[in-house]
Amino acid sequence: MAVYKLFPLQDASIYSFYPYMNTGIDAMIEVGNLNVNINPVPQVFRYLVEFDQNEIEDVIDNKVGGTQFSSSLKCFIANAQGIIFDTELEIYPVSGSWNNGSGTYLDSPFTTNGCSWRARTFSGSGGTTWLINNFSPYATASFSGSNNSGGGNWFTGSSDPYNTNLYVSQSFTLRSQKDLNAPVTDIVKVWYSSSKSIGGYTDIENNGFLVKWEDAIEFSTIDSVQPIMQFYSVDTNTIYPPVLEIKWDDSSFNTGNLPPIQTTDLFVALDSNPGIFYSESINRFRLNVRPEFPTRTFLTSSIDTQNHYLNSSSMYSVKDLDTNETLIDFDPKFTKISCDSQSNYFDIYMNGLQPERYYKILIQTTVNGSTIVKDDNYYFKVINR
Repeated sequence: MAVYKLFPLQDASIYSFYPYMNTGIDAMIEVGNLNVNINPVPQVFRYLVEFDQNEIEDVIDNKVGGTQFSSSLKCFIANAQGIIFDTELEIYPVSGSWNNGSGTYLDSPFTTNGCSWRARTFSGSGGTTWLINNFSPYATASFSGSNNSGGGNWFTGSSDPYNTNLYVSQSFTLRSQKDLNAPVTDIVKVWYSSSKSIGGYTDIENNGFLVKWEDAIEFSTIDSVQPIMQFYSVDTNTIYPPVLEIKWDDSSFNTGNLPPIQTTDLFVALDSNPGIFYSESINRFRLNVRPEFPTRTFLTSSIDTQNHYLNSSSMYSVKDLDTNETLIDFDPKFTKISCDSQSNYFDIYMNGLQPERYYKILIQTTVNGSTIVKDDNYYFKVINR
């Protein structure tokens, strides 16, 4: 029942028609294929995004406690155009380190102190370019003609005994939602195993992800094939930077002597909620559950003090209070509500929530076949230390 969100270490877009331009601190990262009369070959752009390997390993070693987790790369759409056919984004692990740089799109003059279509590190004397041949094992590149050489290097597989496929994709249509939510569990596990020299993985370091259109889209000269998707970058001034989400099931359900709640008219209070949390903190929220209208009985103590438990299919969700955006959705595996002899409870890692904002918690449960969602002003704020 745990969800941990990591924010990027660096990200940047690279452009075939501006082969030395760095965009390391631009507010957007984007993919596209554009037919313009600048060059006989269509103009292609891709983006790179990298997350801190030390932070990934800390989560796996000290929070998950093993490799039984799920991981997703999430990027949030700012603008999309030209997606009139079924089109597919491809996500690969990058082969080779790269520098973020400090440029933005169409700086005048261009900033060249970081990665670009041609350069991994920086352009000019002493810089390192992307390989166009003699690749590392299982690595490759894709470009059209010598004038467009570059565009990043990436792995398509690995030399582990299981021949893990490192190709991930997500399809988009004209009317589909446009956020990227790609399952990258295998890639993250390969990075982890390579770092630890586990299971025959030794050759694939974490240098982030490369995101591109499928080959059938890139460098297409068909006028109707010009899709562009712009996502918010880590340098956005919004609440939508890319995230690497790691989820695992650490739930436990032992009700002790607590009675079950058996009425749909239930009262749920959120205990252990001081209302303000530092962004580095973890908080265990406990639930006080009882009937809203208890049956009148003769007891030696108040029935209002007796806690009940929600069943084991109960879940929690977290939304941004201002935008009503769902940040942690109900999930029957990863946001399950636990229980012990004291009460139901769940933990929230505050690091994945933007600081200086308010959030609300929703509780979902099932009683007598009826699904109930409690949205009763369970608010809190995350702040910087």
